[in-house]
Amino acid sequence: MTTSGSVTVRVPAKVNVQLAVGAARPDGFHDLANVFLAVSLYDEVTATPAAELTITCEGPDADKVPLDRTNLAARAAELLAARHGISPDVHLHIAKDIPVAGGMAGGSADGAGALLACDALWGLNTPRETLLDICAELGSDVPFSLVGGAALGTGRGEKLTELPVGGAFHWVFAVADGGLSTPTVFGEFDRLNEGAEIPGPTASPALLDALRTGDTTALAGALANDLQAAALSLRPSLAATLTAGTDAGALAALVSGSGPTTAFLVKDAETAASVAATLTTSGTCRTARVATSPAPGATLLVA
Repeated sequence: MTTSGSVTVRVPAKVNVQLAVGAARPDGFHDLANVFLAVSLYDEVTATPAAELTITCEGPDADKVPLDRTNLAARAAELLAARHGISPDVHLHIAKDIPVAGGMAGGSADGAGALLACDALWGLNTPRETLLDICAELGSDVPFSLVGGAALGTGRGEKLTELPVGGAFHWVFAVADGGLSTPTVFGEFDRLNEGAEIPGPTASPALLDALRTGDTTALAGALANDLQAAALSLRPSLAATLTAGTDAGALAALVSGSGPTTAFLVKDAETAASVAATLTTSGTCRTARVATSPAPGATLLVA
């Protein structure tokens, strides 16, 4: 176990280019066909030896990040330590750049980042499959934060099949005021679909082909999010953001995951900058961020 120095891991945000949602299961979860794409907005998690488990956080909306044992980074350290029969004595510092409670898996990213950072700090060399098992225990989106790139998530999203991507895609993300609770959005999905026959979720062959070939126009035509209607029902103002981005030149727009961040696929970096500038001054969102995909998963940064 390392007793001095620190370890920093960089971990990406995600966008769901397809989120197909099945009916609620007896355990309260939903079966999903969730096509994840990692994007170049990152949090960094630094693990440093300490007398006990503590967390600090800096960055946009850091005051909204819990600093107790409910934080996925803290839970990751605890689960990893328990697997190895050691005490989770570590200070975790999170440098946030992924929107908080924005449907871009920021909390999940921090969990995956802390897991990899603690594993390196403590010199455990935990097998990757074990790390992925711990990620799945932490939450449905956490395994993808470790893997990055592109992947199809099935089950409740935690069972991953990595996907080939044939080129870079350019995105703009409009950050809304306030967050949306993922369980609340799924609850609204259930309410809106009460009594309806919901088909089993499957990945779109056209969307997977667009990723494989790197075809931005084809991907724009295939983007889909079954939670979008629920997010818009809870936050109707997001419709104006979606319209503002498409009017500004985006090829396609959708709510990212459970929201309230909205995602805009654009043809190139120049258009991304223009769309972001228009969104920022549109009055329909708090700020807009430019990113590319795919991005690597949780990565140790060499000091």
